[in-house]
Amino acid sequence: MSEVTLPPELVDAARRVVEANRAAGRRIAVAESCTGGLVAAALTEIPGSSEVLEAGFVTYSNSAKQKLLAVSGDVLDTFGAVSIAVAWSMAQGALARSDADVAVAITGVAGPGGGSEKKPVGTVVFARAERGGDPADVVADKRFFGDLGRGGVRLQAALCALELLLPDAA
Repeated sequence: MSEVTLPPELVDAARRVVEANRAAGRRIAVAESCTGGLVAAALTEIPGSSEVLEAGFVTYSNSAKQKLLAVSGDVLDTFGAVSIAVAWSMAQGALARSDADVAVAITGVAGPGGGSEKKPVGTVVFARAERGGDPADVVADKRFFGDLGRGGVRLQAALCALELLLPDAA
């Protein structure tokens, strides 16, 4: 069986996240949609990641977002899966369903299809939630990477998510 090779910049970013969170004594969780587990895969590539990574949720469908992370159907219907409201709900759900100290959620349009005028291919939304943080204090960002191809959008989204998992990213 051949070894999975992740891009070096992704592995380097994951290494920084594991080392920084280990030093801070923090456990992390990820709630992934368009990245399909790429962030969790990068983190688990690093020896010692088990000291830091608490959980990874791949909730690709809206149904999975609702069942696994308790994202409201009303929020999905009102704002759409690629929205700050849904990303924030995903991050909150990952915290609620794990013992993590911080969670990051990623949802977006990797392409080649699925985009719209308001949310073209390459649109990705991120949210970060911390245990004990004020749920009304939404930490989220919407990025447009452009149509880099499916793999390119997923890679850029994973790199951004990893940056948000650094202890000083607040």
